Amino acid sequence: MQNKQKLLIIGFVWPEPNSSAAGGRMLQLISLFQQQGFAITFASPAQESEFMFDLNLIDVTKVAVHLNCSSFDFFVKELNPTVVVFDRFMIEEQFGWRVAENCPEALRILDTEDLHCLRLARQKAFKEKRVFQISDLLQEEVAKREIASILRCDLSLMISEYEMELLIEIVAISTELLCYLPLLLTENEVPVLSDLPFFENRKDFVFIGNFYHEPNWNAVQYLKETIWTRIKQQIPEAVLHVYGAYPSQKVMQLHDLKQGFLIQGRAENAKEVVKNARVVLAPLRFGAGIKGKLIESMQCGTPSVTTSIGAESMQGNLPWNGFVEDNPECFAEKAVRLYGDKKLWIESQENGVTIINKRYLMNLFEDDFAEKIKFLMLNKKQHRLQNFMGELLQYHTLKSTKYMSKWIEEKNK
Repeated sequence: MQNKQKLLIIGFVWPEPNSSAAGGRMLQLISLFQQQGFAITFASPAQESEFMFDLNLIDVTKVAVHLNCSSFDFFVKELNPTVVVFDRFMIEEQFGWRVAENCPEALRILDTEDLHCLRLARQKAFKEKRVFQISDLLQEEVAKREIASILRCDLSLMISEYEMELLIEIVAISTELLCYLPLLLTENEVPVLSDLPFFENRKDFVFIGNFYHEPNWNAVQYLKETIWTRIKQQIPEAVLHVYGAYPSQKVMQLHDLKQGFLIQGRAENAKEVVKNARVVLAPLRFGAGIKGKLIESMQCGTPSVTTSIGAESMQGNLPWNGFVEDNPECFAEKAVRLYGDKKLWIESQENGVTIINKRYLMNLFEDDFAEKIKFLMLNKKQHRLQNFMGELLQYHTLKSTKYMSKWIEEKNK
């Protein structure tokens, strides 16, 4: 690493690209920084899993670190990274002050994944059976923590234009602190529709999503209790395959062979599953960010029916690759139409490819992103002077987080 600029990524978890969109997103970020010539170290306090990606395959150094432990200080000081990326605001809370104290010249970047406070505020409103209001977001304790983390960093990566607008218009975050960088695909990942299974060669519906993620579990419950019976009444032979990593016992209990509602657990190859299905169902009732499962359905040439939450910030002004419906009866009706109408299905499939080509190709973003990083590295001092609130939070938060962490470390001894 001696002749290269160094990037340290501190991961909330070790990347699992086959388990969640977040894992794939992390590998995309690694690729973008490697294109800029960075030597990369990936550190995480998380436990390893059998499904984690082997970072050695892409020439990334892997290091286990500990929470509330001064051993990190020695590690980061010795590494002396040029840039540090925090994977979600919780990681910045834990390690941001240590990086600022030991490597004050390192550019600090937060990868938000999605706005956690928006997802949690929507989830709370949903469970309380009321319509989500923007004021709900501002009342969330997590919002204060997450926005403070955004302010403390030199740059925050946003995957959703809607979430960027919220931060700029409602919270008055400077545009200089935000960078729109959605989930990205290379040109090799754009589908050639003639290479994929045709309408006649596909069958069944599919839902896919990591069950650690509460919006996915809720969507599966909603399918079972409200939507699936409506579809089954109109297509008696219909089968829904529900795939997802980390299904709990309560998820497995929804398995119903007679109703064609099949809980399949983790998919060995998610893309194979999706590209052989005829329609993806994703009735998400709360959540945030953009949805990896729906980009994956476009990649696989598989039209989808989702909700306004599912499609939020994903298509711009382009037509969806299927339907967006919030009413359960309309959702089921559109799913049945899409399943049986070949012409509509092909048109929807083509819409998905257009969305990918115009909104998610890596080459649409990689040059601007590289320029942004170079500019910030060269103009870091002025950039930080202009972010006075961030410097103020860095000063005070560093003190409180630092001494809480040191207290925990002493207590653990």
